[in-house]
Amino acid sequence: MSDHFAYIGARTPRREDARLLTGRACFVADLRPPGMAHAVVVRSPVAHGRVTRCELDAARTAPGVLDVIGPGDASGVRLPCVSLAPGQRETSYPVLGEAVHYAGQPLAVVVALTAEAARDAADLVGLEFDELPAVIGVDRALDPGAPLLYPEWGTNLVADFEVGDSGADCDAAVARADHVVEMTFRLGRAAPSPVEPRGIVASWRDGELTVWASTQAPHHVRDHAAESLGVAHHRVRVIGCDVGGGFGAKEHLYPDEVLVCLAAIRSGRPVRWIETRADHLTAALAARDAVHRGRLALDADGRFVALHCDVLGDLGAHPSNVGVSPITVSAVMAPGPYRFEKAGVRVRAAVTTTTPTGSYRGFGQPEATWTRERLVDEAARRLGLDPVELRLRNMIGPGELPCTTRTGQTYDSGDYPRALRAVRDLVRVRPRDDGRRRGVGFSCHVQSTGMGPSMAMKVGGIQAGGFETAVVRMEPDASVVVSAGVAGIGQGIETALAQLAADRLGVPLERVEVVLGDTAATPYSSIGSIASRSLTIGGGALTRAAARLRDRITAIAAHQLEAAPGDLELTGDAVRVKGDPGAFRTLREIAVSAWRGWDLPEGVPPGLEERVSYDPDGYTYAYGAQAAAVAVDPETGAVEVEGYWVVNDSGVLVNPAIVEGQLKGGTAQGIGMALTEEIAYSPEGQPLAEYLLPTVREVPDIEVVLLQTPSPLTPGGMKGAGEAGTIGPPAAVGNAVAAALPEIADRIVATPLTPQTLWSAWDGRPRSPRSS
Repeated sequence: MSDHFAYIGARTPRREDARLLTGRACFVADLRPPGMAHAVVVRSPVAHGRVTRCELDAARTAPGVLDVIGPGDASGVRLPCVSLAPGQRETSYPVLGEAVHYAGQPLAVVVALTAEAARDAADLVGLEFDELPAVIGVDRALDPGAPLLYPEWGTNLVADFEVGDSGADCDAAVARADHVVEMTFRLGRAAPSPVEPRGIVASWRDGELTVWASTQAPHHVRDHAAESLGVAHHRVRVIGCDVGGGFGAKEHLYPDEVLVCLAAIRSGRPVRWIETRADHLTAALAARDAVHRGRLALDADGRFVALHCDVLGDLGAHPSNVGVSPITVSAVMAPGPYRFEKAGVRVRAAVTTTTPTGSYRGFGQPEATWTRERLVDEAARRLGLDPVELRLRNMIGPGELPCTTRTGQTYDSGDYPRALRAVRDLVRVRPRDDGRRRGVGFSCHVQSTGMGPSMAMKVGGIQAGGFETAVVRMEPDASVVVSAGVAGIGQGIETALAQLAADRLGVPLERVEVVLGDTAATPYSSIGSIASRSLTIGGGALTRAAARLRDRITAIAAHQLEAAPGDLELTGDAVRVKGDPGAFRTLREIAVSAWRGWDLPEGVPPGLEERVSYDPDGYTYAYGAQAAAVAVDPETGAVEVEGYWVVNDSGVLVNPAIVEGQLKGGTAQGIGMALTEEIAYSPEGQPLAEYLLPTVREVPDIEVVLLQTPSPLTPGGMKGAGEAGTIGPPAAVGNAVAAALPEIADRIVATPLTPQTLWSAWDGRPRSPRSS
């Protein structure tokens, strides 16, 4: 049968958009099951202490209240830490408790007939605390005499281990180097901030719990709901609704969401809870918060000798479901696209009295890129070298791939120098004389994508599997139904999977239906759509399943046409004998005979359905180079990004338009991290209300160029793309600001680069007059 790839590589319009843009989508907030009640979560107003009184009677007797759940009603209900650090003391955490470790921690849930009644009753919950000092700042958490969040540990340190070459080996390499750049970087805490906050509706009926959720991983939610509440897995069904952005914040089950499920079980009614924006900043997992001490050593010719980082990450109040994983990813991806004789990272993580940190788009990779790329630019400045040429001098070439880095990552394929040269050639800066300083900055990265080798995940302490399963079925009318475990979260996976199936089976795209997001109807997926893996792993499984189904169709046609399979071709909705126009069987005829068990070759069972599980042999590695052009007002510290360019390679592109959209959206988030976004805390542990997302003023037009180097690992050659855009902007913008302000270039060390940050960096240093 011949291959006609009409859909793979096409800029097919996203089929999701028809409902999303016309108001026909179904989000959690749109659900109104009969008898639905409303939940409000009562949260701690203090950051650290112990609840000495939790009076619930007034709330329970308030008008319209159906139930109030307090700490005593959920004792023993815990959620698991999915990713465990070596020697991690706590492997789960309670959904309610009397010990308070952050402002915003759930302390009770009120369920009422209306949302207004629940909110009014929540104000009647009487709380008193034995308050303790807050611990704000991860470096302060390790100070001698710092208050301990868990006194039984004797420390606030959760993890301390090395990745790659040892510190002693790196020290020796640094000592013999001709040049050493050493800087300490801080990364501000960022909130994922999806358009749609978290939301859940839970219903208990006939001993079965049904959960509608805004989630990236329905089976993950099901597993944790079942285990935490003691319900058999087959009695829990999770249905993923349309999702207004996930970005990592919706890849697991939270304590407040477990409590909503418990409320549904207790009340016998459907219960709905929708997160407020205030809740999102105080209860949803944030990310990035870390301090990096980095050293880059070079020889006399500007060749990289060693890279060593001491990474100290803030876990917040307790290790979340992902624990130290984002910090570990920062460590293993620290070398980026460069050669080093030695490269190692010391990873430490500590608890503080802040909201727990966890997943956010990029998952530790923007942090690693910020530190490495700022060190490279500072080295170029001090040595008087062009920053692009210094990178090219040390960059892994295409002939060196595949290769294994000093931190143990096996890069599969690519041409890293080509991406950097391409982005350099894209940059266009228009001279202006408006009194502002201007600069251009570059950043390069390699992106870990396609999280999935299940046994490797086990070895790494991840309590989940990474395989994906796809089921593809041709119905008697020759339409095709694809069912996959990955979730649709607005990333375009429905369209991409439909394109793969239509292409591989030779049917029109409109005849392919894709079913996702229902644990009762889709194959099991342990971790769902996270880590730039949904098309790489889910699409890999579908590619193999479609190939098997096509082989079955071919075998049936060959039997019925009395021809050899190699003499057949699939064209025009029919399987034909090459060179004989009158010898063919339509797909519909083949499908009908298959489902009726008629005239099938020996050994071919009835039906036309194939199910394939794909557990990859390794990660795939996308890569890219980015550039930013900025204008900085030295009088105010205000930064404007005037131009932005992205060159990216995610392997075979099933739908380039979707990839471009993902890159532009991720870049906007990365620019926000670079310039405006940070969850800050008062010394008493109170999150400050101001959180500034980027607007159209901060995000310029973004020019994207797509390269394609197939992965030799993935069926179909795809690599991940969903997180790529977020990885480079902080470093590219930071390097551009440093180029514009060379007097303080070595002080461009913290995100976000707010006007106050830049203004403070001038402290004690002379300013040059304004210039263009």
